[in-house]
Amino acid sequence: MGIGGDPFSRNETGVITTKLDEVIKWGRKNSLWPLPFGTACCAIEFMGVVGSKFDISRFGAELVRFSPRQCDLMLVAGTINYKLAPALKKIYDQICEPKYVISMGACACSGGFYDNYATVQGIDQIIPVDVFIPGCPPRPEAILDALLRLQERIDIERAPRKGVERRHEITDKLTDPS
Repeated sequence: MGIGGDPFSRNETGVITTKLDEVIKWGRKNSLWPLPFGTACCAIEFMGVVGSKFDISRFGAELVRFSPRQCDLMLVAGTINYKLAPALKKIYDQICEPKYVISMGACACSGGFYDNYATVQGIDQIIPVDVFIPGCPPRPEAILDALLRLQERIDIERAPRKGVERRHEITDKLTDPS
């Protein structure tokens, strides 16, 4: 380990040494490829984040992909009803491991003000969610903050494992006060 918790060490000749797991985590953390699953106004806010004013590419997430086989981060933005839920689950299942999910806005997080029989009251009933972004619609700064929180989660995860075990392990580590 380097100075101050830095996983990379440099010797006198300029050669950087580290562990393979640290390089893999660094690459995953800084090259997220998002798939926007936008169904409402939150998707417009995501479009603003991709633009030059907020510039999500500073955090390595500028390669927006619309194919689940080419992404590792799903951004669910907007209202999800029960008729759309199987499509959301199918797309999530097609994403290769490791896969991450950000739930954007009040509608995706908790159903929003649509408290009726047709609206899913939070997408965490369908797919596991890594980061929730509150707001209606959430500000672009909140989306960038969620991306940074996700990068922190990726930074503390261990070597690749099965998805369910990995999520429980990280959640336990984040909620443990010690």
